[in-house]
Amino acid sequence: MFGSYLEGDFGNGRQASAFPDLDRHQPSVPERPLEKRRKYRTVWISDVHLGTKGCNAELLIDFLDSVDSETMYLVGDIIDGWRLKKKFYWPDAHNDIVWRLLKRAKRGTRIVYIPGNHDEMFRQFTGMHFGGIEIRRAAFHDTADGRRLMVLHGDEFDAVMLSHRWLAFVGDALYHFMMGLNRWVNAVRKALDLPYWSLSKMAKHKVKNAVEFIGKYEEVVARAAAERGVDGVVCGHIHTAEHRMLDGVEYWNDGDWVEGCNALVEHADGRMEILNWPEEVAKRAQAEQQGERPEVAEAA
Repeated sequence: MFGSYLEGDFGNGRQASAFPDLDRHQPSVPERPLEKRRKYRTVWISDVHLGTKGCNAELLIDFLDSVDSETMYLVGDIIDGWRLKKKFYWPDAHNDIVWRLLKRAKRGTRIVYIPGNHDEMFRQFTGMHFGGIEIRRAAFHDTADGRRLMVLHGDEFDAVMLSHRWLAFVGDALYHFMMGLNRWVNAVRKALDLPYWSLSKMAKHKVKNAVEFIGKYEEVVARAAAERGVDGVVCGHIHTAEHRMLDGVEYWNDGDWVEGCNALVEHADGRMEILNWPEEVAKRAQAEQQGERPEVAEAA
């Protein structure tokens, strides 16, 4: 899906050939058996940022091997084209993630990919299918209990992206500096057998301007959903998982896989839930230590 495009956009065939061929490639991290997965009706993930050191590939692989769904939405910034243009970075773990997504589509899961601002190079393929994955500019999702949700990345409603694109690139550089610090902090925590913790997530909640920006962003997105006559909206972009009711519109943000490592899921009855995967991993480890069998075959 991605290899041929990246060959033309980012450099040479040696780099592009790193992308997996389902018929020949075997992931460096073996896929866990299907029968041991939680079953959901729908899964939403976004802001994976493959191609950067900030991508929490280990946790995402664990998530993908722990859940299954009828439909999966990739809600933008799955690949970070901004960073790849500066320096090509593509470890085996990132290959493994692409392999798992393509494999899931081949098994029959409907996968809808809505490119964001960091992977906007794929927006030109809107309406096309690659490897069983549909590329859309936006989508509408009907839940099992009858709600209509608009699904989009959300950069369309970011005032910085719309009015001061250069400032977005400056912010991106500062953000990746913060992610570098975050990796060092968590390397130390891992050595001390402590769970994953997000430095930047904590900073967002402490800094007044960041809190105000997130609040305004959520309100603008919810207003746009109301104008389109839907019951709610699912987006990403700001790396802040959230569920709020805003003027009668249900706002969901599915978070990211750089800081919080969150996913949004829909249960068989239409009930929706934000999963914090580091917390789920910690619960599983605790259950295993206590000699209990973690329940993964059926979602709670």
